[in-house]
Amino acid sequence: MIARYSRPEMTGIWSDESKFARWFEVELAALEGWVEVGAVPAVDVAKIQAQAVAPSPERVAEIERVTDHDTAAFVDAVAEQLGPEGRWFHYGLTSSDVVDTALSLQIQDAGRLVLAGIDRALAAVVTRAEEHRHTICIGRSHGVHAEPTTFGWKLAGWAFELDRARARVSRALETNRVGQLSGTVGTYAQVEPDPLSTQVIARDRHAELLSTLALAATSLDRFATEIRHLARTEVREVEEPFGKGMKGSSAMPHKRNPKVAERICGLARVVRANSLVGLENVPLWHERDISQSSAERVVIPDSFLALDYMLDRFTWIVEGLVVHPERMLRNLESSHGLVFSHRLLLALIEAGLPRDDAYRLVQGHAMQAWEEEADFAQLVRNDPEISGRTDLDAVFDLAATVRHVDTVFDRLQALAQKEEPVHA
Repeated sequence: MIARYSRPEMTGIWSDESKFARWFEVELAALEGWVEVGAVPAVDVAKIQAQAVAPSPERVAEIERVTDHDTAAFVDAVAEQLGPEGRWFHYGLTSSDVVDTALSLQIQDAGRLVLAGIDRALAAVVTRAEEHRHTICIGRSHGVHAEPTTFGWKLAGWAFELDRARARVSRALETNRVGQLSGTVGTYAQVEPDPLSTQVIARDRHAELLSTLALAATSLDRFATEIRHLARTEVREVEEPFGKGMKGSSAMPHKRNPKVAERICGLARVVRANSLVGLENVPLWHERDISQSSAERVVIPDSFLALDYMLDRFTWIVEGLVVHPERMLRNLESSHGLVFSHRLLLALIEAGLPRDDAYRLVQGHAMQAWEEEADFAQLVRNDPEISGRTDLDAVFDLAATVRHVDTVFDRLQALAQKEEPVHA
């Protein structure tokens, strides 16, 4: 991932320095295991631990130009720091024992950052949802006015989705909390057994992880797309934060574009594409080939880096989001009261009118309101077939349309406090 979309802590986890440090850690752990079973002299391992350090990426690269094998170059770079005891370094292991186990360690470190990012995003969404619990806005289906909701209600849905994302990421990290020290074709012929692997850890684990990261990114894509729609000039219900000195366009000084939300949507495409690579990495020849290796060196770090960045930017948007309640109300009213058509339909059915008759009656006035930009409520009140059948004041009560909002927020509070699992 390019530096523009990478944050320092996550970048550090996937650096060559970090990778070789993890490889070194795995090699030392294997040596300690050999000491425990009496296969390698403890005094030699003690010397290795005292004298050797993880080699620099530059030194490994220098040796690899000759060996054309990065793990072998790493082993040589460590062994050259040692005397005769260096012969035990990498004893009984194959490259994947080191690389796959170290990758699992890196995944756990990166996963903790992603989980922390989800927690921050979730907290920001919950805070803004509470702030706008009763901020009435229009709910849309197919991009067209449907029925009233509240902006807080909309955000509450994002919070529950983020909580599900967190649970999925946690499970995928647990699936990848494995290492292997099983030897050249996974037979454990030279080392003690671990849960069964071939020469490599089976890549269904990594595919699950990449799919989970992609799904989390796609949720952020959904939220960001909503922000982009609501920020359109014709809608203008929300705006991204816009600080002093910022420029929305190089050419048009009036512009305040939802560019960070657009960036989130774009990066989500990258993370989704990476998940497909993860699926294609599962089938390998026999006990091992390395067709997955080159691809996952790109897609695993990049997926973590992109999602980490996306979570940070999404949290920034939510915390500073400019909300225009008065515009929301104006937009709701712009469809001439048609948002009450469903309530009127139900009221007429409850009054004894057959459903299709009630539907056609309401639809006729609704179409007239659309075409003539007339007030739907007034058209209905002027129709004796309707006005005498039901309480129209109750039908056109805006507050009644969102009367269940507090029930939803009781669930949201339970979610935020983690009191118990919440079932909608």
